[in-house]
Amino acid sequence: MARIAVIGAGMGAMAAAARLAVAGHRVAVYERTETYGGAVRRFERDGFGFDTGPGLLPVPAVHRDLFIKTGKQPLEDLVELVQVDPSSRHVFADGTTVSLPNASRAGVVTALDGALGGGAGRRWGDFLVRAREAWDRTRRPLLEEPLWPNWSVLADQEPYPAVPHKKLLRTRRASTLAEIGTWELRDDRLSALLESHALAYGLDPRATPASAAVLPYMEHAFGTWYVRGGMRELARAVYERCLARRVEFVFGAEVTRVLEKDGRAAGVELADGTVADADHVVADVDPVRLRTLTDRPLDQEGDVQADLGSPRAVRCTLLLALRGPREAEAVHRTVVHAPDREAELDLLASPGGDEPVCPTVTVLRPDDPALRPDDAHESVVVSAVLSGDAGWEDAGTVRRYTDFLLEAAGRAVPQLRERLLWHEVRTPGDTEGETGTRFGAVPAPSLAAGRGRFLHPANTTRVPGLYRVGGWSHPGGGLPHAGMSGALVAGLIVEGPQFRGSQ
Repeated sequence: MARIAVIGAGMGAMAAAARLAVAGHRVAVYERTETYGGAVRRFERDGFGFDTGPGLLPVPAVHRDLFIKTGKQPLEDLVELVQVDPSSRHVFADGTTVSLPNASRAGVVTALDGALGGGAGRRWGDFLVRAREAWDRTRRPLLEEPLWPNWSVLADQEPYPAVPHKKLLRTRRASTLAEIGTWELRDDRLSALLESHALAYGLDPRATPASAAVLPYMEHAFGTWYVRGGMRELARAVYERCLARRVEFVFGAEVTRVLEKDGRAAGVELADGTVADADHVVADVDPVRLRTLTDRPLDQEGDVQADLGSPRAVRCTLLLALRGPREAEAVHRTVVHAPDREAELDLLASPGGDEPVCPTVTVLRPDDPALRPDDAHESVVVSAVLSGDAGWEDAGTVRRYTDFLLEAAGRAVPQLRERLLWHEVRTPGDTEGETGTRFGAVPAPSLAAGRGRFLHPANTTRVPGLYRVGGWSHPGGGLPHAGMSGALVAGLIVEGPQFRGSQ
């Protein structure tokens, strides 16, 4: 039995802790704040409740696997999973709207043909077929296995398939997500639909590899799910599973240093001077903070390097308390696309100097009695992923983006301004305070190609016994990816270097 010290109580950290505990190890989690869940939190006021982090659950199978492997009670016995249908409603810049059914290719094709015409549904259906090929080629190395030592083989090969061009009697390969839209979808609204999956992580589709096609494919293939009571209920269930497996949690305990002995990780030191010895240390923290906790570099030349440069994409969120009931035909998720695509993308690519512009906005309206005082009120979460260089310390910038988000939300919620009781603005600074992540940045999932730019550092480090877990390590951000990173780290510790991931 080994002693395991886990830094942070995010979803990836708790997933690793539960798996390690069930393998017989003694696990202690040290969390700098007073609660668990990382970014998966809840804000409550006047009887209203809001998810302040992720609001929907993709690929629930990852969490089902966690609960199967760590106890007798399956996930569905502990939380209520609801399939969101329609999966999303899209409001495009030209005013066109379309609602897409959940996990139904035929239904999506029919909906797009009816709303957009011109064979739009067929083109989107053909794209999903090619996206599946990219998924089949990248699923194991990017989601289910530790990062390959020869990761450059993966990073230099674009897995999205080439498309035959009948008129030119040749094939051509889209290298970016934007090129898929231009060459294959041939409709600005379909391109916006495709690109919204990259924009949700602050990725510029003009530079994002075409392998990002797996993001809309995963949503299509595995559906979109909601946890009744809010996503915080999922964090609670994972936390309670950890307690059931006798994982120890120490809250209000900030780790200031990873201790080493004989060239390997040997424990952690806390801000109050307390030392906790350990045989292995698992860190669920962002790369900048992890660098400050060690006495030597974690990566060497040839490794996937953690990006320690300029601020990444961040999320601005509005929590809206509304009077009046949610209308019967309301959709859980509406994506309101930016009125000026180029301006939005230019601001992501070259942040800092331009005026704020209206971004692509996501509006979540869960039909959940647990999140409202009564049926005569409604709680709504409005968010956008923006540049971390936008000047969030300036009150004027925050007001401008608040107005943008409210304007976009008005296109999704009837009579929004008249119904609005109050709103709370959550800036990247709030996220940084809760999670400790530099600038409150939003981690994206790993993607193939791009010479490693879109890959995350491996779960192992150059310090033996020190492991990375969570959104800033392989396989990257998002709830399913954090859960898989926990599984990968547990496998590496329990089974050693021969571990190859899920079979």
